[in-house]
Amino acid sequence: MPFDSGLAARLEEIITDRFAPIGGLSETRMFGGFGYMLNGNMCLGIHKDTLIVRVGLECADEILAEDHVGPMNLTGRVMKGWATIQPAAMEEDDALARFVRLAIDFVSTLPPKEK
Repeated sequence: MPFDSGLAARLEEIITDRFAPIGGLSETRMFGGFGYMLNGNMCLGIHKDTLIVRVGLECADEILAEDHVGPMNLTGRVMKGWATIQPAAMEEDDALARFVRLAIDFVSTLPPKEK
């Protein structure tokens, strides 16, 4: 299972319902995963059944103290400013939407990448 299709459907629904007016947000599939780019910058994604969020250094430090949130380490090297969210931390749609909002809020501060 490259990524959890149920989580992808929930994520797509939340983004469509709550974050659709945000310009520059686009769906992407890469490396067997599923995610969203914002203005050409990776914003969030799914790896297996885990949500991956790009939230910046300060926010990552804060949310890493929460239950079922860990550092992003898919290759043996921790990526600073990112976090992985386990299923238990996003059982409710409002909890999932909160992590989506944190990622969008941070990535919207980054300069757009040219295609």
